[in-house]
Amino acid sequence: MAQRVTVALEDDLDGGAADETLRFAFGGADYEIDLSKKNAAKFRKQLAPFVEHARRAGRVQSRRPARTAASRQRSGDIRAWAKDRGIAVSERGRIPASVVEQYEAAADGR
Repeated sequence: MAQRVTVALEDDLDGGAADETLRFAFGGADYEIDLSKKNAAKFRKQLAPFVEHARRAGRVQSRRPARTAASRQRSGDIRAWAKDRGIAVSERGRIPASVVEQYEAAADGR
């Protein structure tokens, strides 16, 4: 059975049909708003004097560094070790510190 999904954008200001999604950032937060051509033009016109006098900022670095392959491997090793010992650990997400401590203790031969 074939399905067709249609996404209709609605103008976030007046509820009419929207033509585009505008992305912007302010006060350290990122925003999106769906607007008609008319409202998008008004938005741009209102911001124009500020944009003309502003300077471009660099991309903000992610606060959380990407996980490395070694980190993923270690997590997988800890989960397998816990499973072999009947310790309940979820397949995803953070591994409880107590389980990590037990794993490290066993690895150190304590």
